Amino acid sequence: MSSSKLIDGKLCEEFTPGYYGVCAIGGMLSAGTTHLAITPLDVLKVNMQVHPIKYHSISTCFTTLLREQGPSAFWRGWAGKFFGYGVQGACRFGLYEYFKKVYSNVLVDQNKSLIFFASSASAEVIANVALCPFEAIKVRVQAQPHFAKGLSDGFPRIYASEGFHGLYRGLVPLLGRNIPFSIVMFSTFEHTVNFLYKKLIQKSREECSRAQQLSVTCLAGYAAGSVGSIISNPADNIVASLNNKKASTLKLAVKKIGFLNLFTRSLPIRIMLVGPVVTLQWLFYDSIKLLSGLPTSGHVTKDIKEEEKPQCR
Repeated sequence: MSSSKLIDGKLCEEFTPGYYGVCAIGGMLSAGTTHLAITPLDVLKVNMQVHPIKYHSISTCFTTLLREQGPSAFWRGWAGKFFGYGVQGACRFGLYEYFKKVYSNVLVDQNKSLIFFASSASAEVIANVALCPFEAIKVRVQAQPHFAKGLSDGFPRIYASEGFHGLYRGLVPLLGRNIPFSIVMFSTFEHTVNFLYKKLIQKSREECSRAQQLSVTCLAGYAAGSVGSIISNPADNIVASLNNKKASTLKLAVKKIGFLNLFTRSLPIRIMLVGPVVTLQWLFYDSIKLLSGLPTSGHVTKDIKEEEKPQCR
């Protein structure tokens, strides 16, 4: 049966190549567009991380950049955000669904959290290998106004001066930032969805309207993004430092930033960024799945009625 034909209102069946394709496209569109929209906030965050003395607060950073570089400064690195995080989103969401199915079949009797952890970590490794070159250029374009205008001149400039290593200089801290973030984000999302349906709504997903299902997605998405941003903030500061050559090694970056600053520097603006962005990503992602005739995301252990059936027999 062709995946291009509608099957009982579905674009494709679950856990088929077509299904993973829809998930990848949904992840790409949701991540790319949301990251593009918050480029101005990301510019503030990166500059506060790289130049903490000059930009010691959000308001100072905003007014100084506006005065010295003009309004266009807040959209520097937009292409790296859109294309880089679009590719990452396709891998992160599409491969998470794939690995979750694979690990669910292999680890049949294991705790669900273990499956969520393994699936998100596996997908994130591949997603970050794809993202890393875009991130290296984006961070440098945002924090060094005269380095390059964007991807088209940033790629050849880094490659010519630093080679392949320059594009992947920040891969280790990027993995250190995004793997814990992804593990916490997906696990928090899955458990929050389960909690909301079982304890708060007390109805199965199928009994809920599309608006109710997307409301659950948004609540779980915000919880997932906020918790994940706190966990991954230290590595985010290290990525910005290494990509802007404020330190040459991971150890020097940690020493220069300071242990406490790893956790606190740029954290408020990062929570402002990540919480709403992850919420919108899950909203767009699940909206695309619903429009394709597929169920919204999140594992629900059992429907309420199914749990009651054995007791009635």
